[in-house]
Amino acid sequence: MTWIKNKVLQLTKTYKTNDPFELAAAMNIKVYQWDLHSEIMGFYKYIRRNRFIFINVNLVDEDKKFTCSHELGHAVLHTKVNTPFLKVNTFYSIDKIEREANEFAVNLLLYDKNLKDYETKFDVLRETGIPYEMERFI
Repeated sequence: MTWIKNKVLQLTKTYKTNDPFELAAAMNIKVYQWDLHSEIMGFYKYIRRNRFIFINVNLVDEDKKFTCSHELGHAVLHTKVNTPFLKVNTFYSIDKIEREANEFAVNLLLYDKNLKDYETKFDVLRETGIPYEMERFI
């Protein structure tokens, strides 16, 4: 089991939910829905020990849930890291951080699912509203 799966397991047992909005509230992470540019699904921001998730209000509910899960991954796994800073500064790999947040989101949303109940990975993704591009994390 990867360290990310362990983190998801720990959070879901502690807070008794895998709903990203409920987890964020329980962890005192403020979630705001803003009218963002159409290319931006959401982002995570850390300011002076305060954590914020911003989600594009124009997304459909399934995409909002996945986006919240992804940004929650940043809040949990990369607490003090703001992505805009990383684009300018190359001390960290943005790709690695994004992969870890995607893995966190998929594991969180599939926490209570029995994958043997599905014929294919794409059936799992379609039913749970997880983007097909996340297939590699199942």
